[in-house]
Amino acid sequence: SGLRRRGMEHMENESHEGKKQDEEGHHNNEVVRLEEYKKLIDVKTALRQSNLNPERPDASHLRTLDSSIKRNTAVIKKLKAINDEQKDGLMEELKSVNLSKFVSEAVSYICEAKLRSADIQAAVQICSLLHQRYKDFSPCLIQGLLKAFFPGKAGDDIDPDKNSRAMKKRSTLKLLMELYFVGIVEDASTFINIIKDLTSVEHLKDRETTQTNLTLLASFARQGKHFLGLQKHGQEAYDEFFMGLNITDDLKTFFKKSLSSYYDAAVAILMSEHASLRAMESENAKILNVKGELSDENTALYEKLRKSFDQLLRCVSSLAEALDMQPPVMPDDGHTTRVTTASELSPSGKHFSAVEPIWDDEDTKAFYESLPDLRVFVPGVLLGEAEPKLVDQHGKVHEQTGEHKLEQGTEVQNNAEASVPEHQLEGKTNVGSKNREKKDKTGKEISKEKEADQKGDIEREKVRVTDGASLDNLLQRLPRCVSRDLIDQLTVEFCYLNSKANRKKLARALFNVPRTSLELLPFYSRLVATLSTCMKDLPSMLLSMLEEEFNFLMNKKDQIKIETKIRNIRFIGELCKFNIAPSGLVFSCLKACLDDFSHHNIDVACNLLETCGRFLYLSQGTTVRMSNMLEILRRLKNVKNLDPHHSTLVENAYYLCKPPERSARVSKVRPPLHQVSLFIFFCSFWYFRTYVCINCYIEELILSLYACST
Repeated sequence: SGLRRRGMEHMENESHEGKKQDEEGHHNNEVVRLEEYKKLIDVKTALRQSNLNPERPDASHLRTLDSSIKRNTAVIKKLKAINDEQKDGLMEELKSVNLSKFVSEAVSYICEAKLRSADIQAAVQICSLLHQRYKDFSPCLIQGLLKAFFPGKAGDDIDPDKNSRAMKKRSTLKLLMELYFVGIVEDASTFINIIKDLTSVEHLKDRETTQTNLTLLASFARQGKHFLGLQKHGQEAYDEFFMGLNITDDLKTFFKKSLSSYYDAAVAILMSEHASLRAMESENAKILNVKGELSDENTALYEKLRKSFDQLLRCVSSLAEALDMQPPVMPDDGHTTRVTTASELSPSGKHFSAVEPIWDDEDTKAFYESLPDLRVFVPGVLLGEAEPKLVDQHGKVHEQTGEHKLEQGTEVQNNAEASVPEHQLEGKTNVGSKNREKKDKTGKEISKEKEADQKGDIEREKVRVTDGASLDNLLQRLPRCVSRDLIDQLTVEFCYLNSKANRKKLARALFNVPRTSLELLPFYSRLVATLSTCMKDLPSMLLSMLEEEFNFLMNKKDQIKIETKIRNIRFIGELCKFNIAPSGLVFSCLKACLDDFSHHNIDVACNLLETCGRFLYLSQGTTVRMSNMLEILRRLKNVKNLDPHHSTLVENAYYLCKPPERSARVSKVRPPLHQVSLFIFFCSFWYFRTYVCINCYIEELILSLYACST
């Protein structure tokens, strides 16, 4: 026993040391991240101070620099291709030339540059350098950048490609906001006309313009949350930097109101288009029932409307997320929201199928959807459903005690009336005797109730003693429940031990499932789903622990404990399939993995998709969002240089959720005469093969016996 005690103490000390090291590592990572972010803010702050108070060189110094047309033209042309790699060299060249007479040309080349998101900071550095050297550079630059949103009436500078125009507007808006942050654009009202134009109701008539404006507004809201009065949690330095920009409350109100109004108008269009899509789906379903197939015209029209709806939904949801609002929820009227067309099922386009089922077979569907009704197997008292009756009984006891007090009052009154003459009390003697009889009865009833309460307390003490042992025995059997019948039986048994303390112990035991026993997770999730119908606090306790563990493991940023991470994410996925874990939690976990798509995050994301990805992809309400997540996953795989192991994991997870399209096998239709001929041929062949082989075997046996005898 002493050795065992020392061993347990040693294990506890090791676990405490491990937790302490994990906490220290997590704290160190947070400190490093905050330091890097503060460095970035310090750079912006210093650049802003330099731009607000520029120390420009005088004319005599500029005359000493190279002012030749050839040299200046060569340097200016490089401004059309700004990137981070060439930034330092280009800035050195700009310091060596005198661009006093070529400022407008430099601005035109900067405005024509096709900047990527990664090139914005390099462009800000170059613009800051030119702003600090030439006084007329900033007004000319702002005027040139605004032409991307307000082109001239002649329209000579308008790009005929709509996608190019949209990308140009997006990069220009980002550049303008960064220039405002560093002090080159000093007036925040510069963005008023831009937002007014983007949120104009007239643009809602054109679908492509609406989607472009929604994307631009979402980018504006994400990059400049302080313009809208929104805060970024956990980034105090970022908030302090923004507070120094002195954006007035009126401007914040204007921006917030404009974006919210445009969002509401876009949601109204989305709802209208959703209703049209549902009506078309219903009409297509009727045509399918009558004709068995859709015409090419109806299929193309439906595809166009559905694609338009999906794109608009994606843009509106993006803006809602940027505004810290809930994404729009489409009304559910009981009909399908998606009709699988022939082009999605087979290249030939001649086969049409209904909506694909969520579950692979009936057994799987029964496991996740057919849960036992505990009220059939367990008395309602144990499930907490008899509390109103107990309250009524307590109320009756209080009424009886109240009657007892009233009777005591009547007794005092009778004693007071004893001094009254007898002829006045003749009619009241019977009443007094009845009251005394009632008093005796109620006194006996109260004494019996006290005795019953004492016996109940003694019985409850005995139950508490045996309850702990029974719960420990039940929790020890938990890892052996590897079938639906065993886990359902254990669920019913736990109801007889139901208490708040026992539910906490059960949640902790479920959370501490061995990291190598992943096969237990579906059965544990079924237990939680079954008990959740009567014990509402159990799922919330378990989900809270799982979410805290996921956040801790994600923030830790180390490449150990892969089995613990997989166990955690698979448990969340299994709970999602029982509709215990909300889909929002699953998508937030998946988004966290995709934001840092490297090392163990790839394994975690793939395990989550393998567990509940197909369930969410085929479930009503999450199809579009899961499809978008899968598209992001596919793009990340193509962009990242993954090793063969992770590349295979991503492919398997993607195609498990969204299997590749394959043409349906078409059976050859034969005439009735051919079918009868084949039937007769195969029957005759079977008869010939069976009996002829037996006869040949008998003949060989007789010949061999004859040879042995001779």
